[in-house]
Amino acid sequence: MTAKPRGLSGSALKLIAIVAMTVDHATWVFLPGYRTDALTLALHIIGRLAAPTMMFFIAEGYYHTRDVKKYAGRMLLFALVSHFGYGLLFNKNLVPFRVIAPNQTGILWGLSMGLIALAVYKSERLRAWQKWPLIGLCLLAAYPANWSTPAAAAVLLMGIFRGNFKKQMLGMTLCVAVYAAIYVLTIQPLYGLLQMTVVLAIPLLYSYNGRRGAGGKAMKWLFYVYYPAHMFILAFVKHFILK
Repeated sequence: MTAKPRGLSGSALKLIAIVAMTVDHATWVFLPGYRTDALTLALHIIGRLAAPTMMFFIAEGYYHTRDVKKYAGRMLLFALVSHFGYGLLFNKNLVPFRVIAPNQTGILWGLSMGLIALAVYKSERLRAWQKWPLIGLCLLAAYPANWSTPAAAAVLLMGIFRGNFKKQMLGMTLCVAVYAAIYVLTIQPLYGLLQMTVVLAIPLLYSYNGRRGAGGKAMKWLFYVYYPAHMFILAFVKHFILK
């Protein structure tokens, strides 16, 4: 009998990210605003497990996909669909790129830019002088997304340092620290500091056993569909049930 691998599979970690993301977004609906009570803060801290897990598996997915172009195209398609769910849920402009500021569209847009930046970095057809301007454009394009440019940069760094978990997590943490600093200065100081609780995801990611896990490809599609779907559902609750 073959022993089961220890640790958590990719499917298990993605399910944790889905639950964490749902908790966070539902908290914005049922406990809106920048509340400072212990319950609200605890629920948003749970939500911080989602983003670093998503960043990690986008970078990981680059090394497992058979077709990077299809992978990126799929990401961009669902980023577009998610834009409308995100806009309705968080009261953002529904015209893409009408407002150029952070947190105007879903995180999938920023993750897509990170994936493309990683593909450019790994390209054997491009020379270094060609790569860095293109990578810079990808990072700049990620600016309007939730988690903004730091999300794309984190995907890029975790892809570059794949195989060195410490460097991956250091890169992710530094990227989030930049986002947190901007949040502190421009949005809300306490919630900016709260972003740094993403470090709580590090032990979970460390437990990744390298296996896809139960569900296989179905799990991949579950996440793509669930991300926009749950935002449309919560937006409906927010605007038609709670109002």
